[in-house]
Amino acid sequence: MIELLTGTGLALAAGLNAYIPLLALGLAARFLDVVALPPAWAWLENEWVLAILGVLLVVEFFADKIPAVDTINDWLQTVVRPTAGGIAFSTGTGTETRAVTDPAELFSTNWVPLVMGILLALGVHLLKMAARPVLNVATAGAAAPVASITEDIVSVALSVLAVAVPILLIVLIPALAIGGWAAIRAVRRRRGERAPALPPA
Repeated sequence: MIELLTGTGLALAAGLNAYIPLLALGLAARFLDVVALPPAWAWLENEWVLAILGVLLVVEFFADKIPAVDTINDWLQTVVRPTAGGIAFSTGTGTETRAVTDPAELFSTNWVPLVMGILLALGVHLLKMAARPVLNVATAGAAAPVASITEDIVSVALSVLAVAVPILLIVLIPALAIGGWAAIRAVRRRRGERAPALPPA
């Protein structure tokens, strides 16, 4: 159960930002005594991998906050984020942390967590990709940096909790889903109110 929560939290975080959960896992494994990565994913703590992830995160940070550019970036990330989600889920469910002491018992085959992570991250990515143009049109682009910063914060929170206190994700994930849905509905309603009325026939 705890392994599943860890993997889920990391995969959902990757759906918002592909590099935050991978960087969090790699940095925690390399510099903190709280994570022991499984052998198959030990390359995440390599200094060159961490440096590349850091550069990609910086590029993503700025690209995702510029209206129109964020939409292009989302299309480019359609492959990257689900892939990162698969890696994050597989790594998370196989990683030994203070909360997860026996991760090897969850899955008997390696492709199952990979596919689960891909699907979870893809779902979040598609929601993000659908919502961002609506926000940009409704607010003339003003919402892009606010939405992006919020997504980054959520991605960091999910990544940290997934490793440190995964049990809290039972509450956080449904709360985020409800809050996101309410925000999208509010923007669509506001956009509908601003739409000019058709002249009478």
